[in-house]
Amino acid sequence: MNTTQIPHDEAARRAYWAEQMQLGYDFVQRILPFEVRECGEGFASLPDAARAAGVEMLFSTTKIAGGLDRVFYMRESLVRDVVNVGRDMNARGWILKIEDAFRSLEMQGQLVRKPEVFDAIVRKCIWENGGTLPPVEMVARRALVLVANIPKIGTHMSGSAIDVSVFRRDDGSEVWRGFPYLEMSENTPMRSPFITPDALRNRLEITAMVEAHGFIHFPFEFWHFNKDDAMGHLLRDRPAPARFGPVHWDPKTNRVTAVSDPLTWLNPLPVMEREIAAAMERARQQA
Repeated sequence: MNTTQIPHDEAARRAYWAEQMQLGYDFVQRILPFEVRECGEGFASLPDAARAAGVEMLFSTTKIAGGLDRVFYMRESLVRDVVNVGRDMNARGWILKIEDAFRSLEMQGQLVRKPEVFDAIVRKCIWENGGTLPPVEMVARRALVLVANIPKIGTHMSGSAIDVSVFRRDDGSEVWRGFPYLEMSENTPMRSPFITPDALRNRLEITAMVEAHGFIHFPFEFWHFNKDDAMGHLLRDRPAPARFGPVHWDPKTNRVTAVSDPLTWLNPLPVMEREIAAAMERARQQA
């Protein structure tokens, strides 16, 4: 595993981070008004589908946040596509690992506040701001890009997204993309200039294999792929309404219900302020 980084000036790294986060925020603002006509398609199990198809795949065993287990379900029609990606990777000598799939609004809200994730974002915001804590609005904007805090922009809440890693079948080593899932830094955008050529090559080869089955990558995270939602339509310049939006899913009946308030923040600014204070206290205790 090659962890060597290309040396770059600190100012260049800071400028790139700020530029990418602003581009990401601008893109998110375009998602908010995009039309979605929820089709009501149900969910299916990724592990069950892979097993039935004889495709070797891996699934994360970590918690999403707190005690919440990950839910490896997504829209039925997309499950077939993911299994086909996994089959192609097996033929390549690789194993597709699903790090995450569907998230309920509760899961997403807790993920935003997860200390390992939120503290990393706060640290980067302080770094970007020259060593001082920026206003809560700035932290909230960065978190909006990296950990969707609004249902409409969080494609995991639509059941239309996966986060992935990839491993080799022969020795179990990771196909290294420069950094592990979930990296929160200037190294996170797909084409970050601060990763090695080998890491970039791996990122792009994995992306090509996933996108061959209709998914599209989120440019600001090297592990995220989605399809047939508002974000996906915008990334592919498709003006037609998207068929998947944020939903409540009942696993007992497999019924989906469109979220009635998809533009409401999961963690409003007062909550973000409290989380920033908690992050600063954790940093003080670790110092």
